[in-house]
Amino acid sequence: MSKEEGITVKKEQDFSEWYTQVVQKAELADIRFGIQGFIVHRPWGFFIIKKIYEYFEREIEKDGHVAFLFPSVVKEEYLKKEKEHAGFTPEVFWISEAGDKKLEERFALRPTGEAQIYPIYSLWFRSYKDLPFKGYQSRISSFRNEMTTRPFLRGREFLFFESHDVFNTHEEVLKQVEKDLEICDKVLKEDIKIPFLFFKRPQWDKFKGAVDSFTPETLMPDGKKTQLASTHDLGQRFSKAYDIKVKNKDEKDEYVWQSCFGPGIWRTMASIIGIHGDDNGLVLPFDMAPIQIIIIPILFSNKDNKAVIKKCKDIESKLKNYRVKIDLTENTTGYKYNYWELHGVPLRLEIGPKEVKENKITIALRTGSKFSIKLNDLTKEIEKNAKLLDKKIEEKASTYFKDRIKETNSYNELKKILKDHKGFVKVPFCSMDWDGEKCADKLKEETAANVSGTLYPTEDKIKDKKCIICGKKAKHLVYVAKSY
Repeated sequence: MSKEEGITVKKEQDFSEWYTQVVQKAELADIRFGIQGFIVHRPWGFFIIKKIYEYFEREIEKDGHVAFLFPSVVKEEYLKKEKEHAGFTPEVFWISEAGDKKLEERFALRPTGEAQIYPIYSLWFRSYKDLPFKGYQSRISSFRNEMTTRPFLRGREFLFFESHDVFNTHEEVLKQVEKDLEICDKVLKEDIKIPFLFFKRPQWDKFKGAVDSFTPETLMPDGKKTQLASTHDLGQRFSKAYDIKVKNKDEKDEYVWQSCFGPGIWRTMASIIGIHGDDNGLVLPFDMAPIQIIIIPILFSNKDNKAVIKKCKDIESKLKNYRVKIDLTENTTGYKYNYWELHGVPLRLEIGPKEVKENKITIALRTGSKFSIKLNDLTKEIEKNAKLLDKKIEEKASTYFKDRIKETNSYNELKKILKDHKGFVKVPFCSMDWDGEKCADKLKEETAANVSGTLYPTEDKIKDKKCIICGKKAKHLVYVAKSY
């Protein structure tokens, strides 16, 4: 592989260019579709995305959710039913013509699912015995007219996943928020190895129409935070707007209580690229890789290579429980190494005349180590080293994340920290309610940083501190960072 075909910049020196090159050269997406904000998901990248979907679907179905599928459009009147939620309307794409004729009623491409789903929920439920109901839809797109776009970070069409739950009591909603956090822990931290902090969002920066919003957020190598998912306590705001009522035990009408949960499929993909990747390209957990094991035959033009190729094919057949491939292209051995490293293949098996003669195999892990093993130990060694690779990815990501959290009680010091520090800064803050918005606006205007919120479910304790912006008594310790 020529230098130009590989990654030509260092991740730590120019993350933006590094990220762009990995997306394109590792064949994750093609941005040449011709309409800004709409990308083509290439097979290698889409396999990884399907894995993200699989993990969330597995966990959410364990929690009792059932799948449904709604159309991709929403009626204009429904989009404006809930007063705060109507704030999405400036971002939507409107459909107003069919062929050469104007439609009698225009409708929108879905920005999110509430305005589609909740009018139908008002028809589905009649008694408290119908609840709880937990439904979700997956492997769908949502549409918003974003002005600044970037693959997997922000787009006009982006991949979506959402659950919409209905309960008889508010206590059940709060328990579901806790369960959504458990799902994020299992999928994001355990399966995908992405570290994050879980926040309760300030009132001025919550989901439009929610009582409270909660988000797991991680940090990209350029220091900007990215939201991996969101779960929302909707209270009875949407049930009152869309008239979702049931008869209680006394045969009286009561508005239901609701929550919704949205794992960020794209943002998770971006975090896999940004956090796990290195100067050679992608690094993938073993189960997420489209090809888990690549077999590289070491061939020589002046020798009979039949024995090497036969040995490679024999090993491939023994590894049928894995996603395995032999690279029999005419590219050089070095090119093959670099190509599959760029694509993040976890394990590489090297087999040449020496390995055939000695009945051995050379194993190289994408995380760096390389060693020789006996052929008879192959299955055992692959199982062991797949776990070792995942552990190294997890440990590296955890160390990276811990080093990116600082704290200060001084606004001047915060400004200095944010110039060089690539991560979260914990600071005392006056209020998470609407009266704190002015301080948040000043912070953003002067530092480009946003208030993520307070840690959830256990908030940091605070005593005798003043708001870093206005100087009033601080009620919270909040985490601030720059964002996309």
